[in-house]
Amino acid sequence: MSLNKVEGRQLVKRFGRTRALAGVNVELRAGEVTIIEGTNGSGKSTLLSLLSLIAKPSSGHLRFDNRKVRASDRSRISVLSHEPMLYADLDASQNIDFFAKLVAAKKERRDSLYERFRIQELDGRPVRSLSRGQKQRVALSRALLSMPALLLLDEPSTGLDEASVELLRDVILEEKERGAVVAVVTHSDSFASEIADQRVRLHRGKRVEA
Repeated sequence: MSLNKVEGRQLVKRFGRTRALAGVNVELRAGEVTIIEGTNGSGKSTLLSLLSLIAKPSSGHLRFDNRKVRASDRSRISVLSHEPMLYADLDASQNIDFFAKLVAAKKERRDSLYERFRIQELDGRPVRSLSRGQKQRVALSRALLSMPALLLLDEPSTGLDEASVELLRDVILEEKERGAVVAVVTHSDSFASEIADQRVRLHRGKRVEA
């Protein structure tokens, strides 16, 4: 399920009297990494929630390949939140196998991710006992099972050691090369500089010059 372009026009999102986004325009393209950056409260996570279809804009529109989004588009999207959102009492393989069934992932895809992220090293231990970097390996494996057309990552490098950041960077660039649309929320300018094709900077809900 390929996706060439994700386009947001005049995106506004209100929470009561608070306007988290105030008319933001974005265009994300296949085979590119878009960095979404800004200070806390600038609207980064809100924009990501709209792109993921978890939330709907209060006004403005979001289009996939020049058409209105529909509920079935959610199956084309994978989101890696800042929190891994794994089942704490299951081990790494159990977490991945459970999700693989939900998305009907092929065994070949599952096995390649097991090897890529060295999941077998983590088996037999509940996820709650793993380090931040180890949990991120499991969460990345899960996010990539469906070979998403749109991959969204929220602060993925926070709290990772150097080796884990390097692995994360390589994975993002591999997904770019595969032709996915990739968007990454990050506070790390050095990490952004290594992977960015374009940068979207937000300030108080508005897009400003990066």
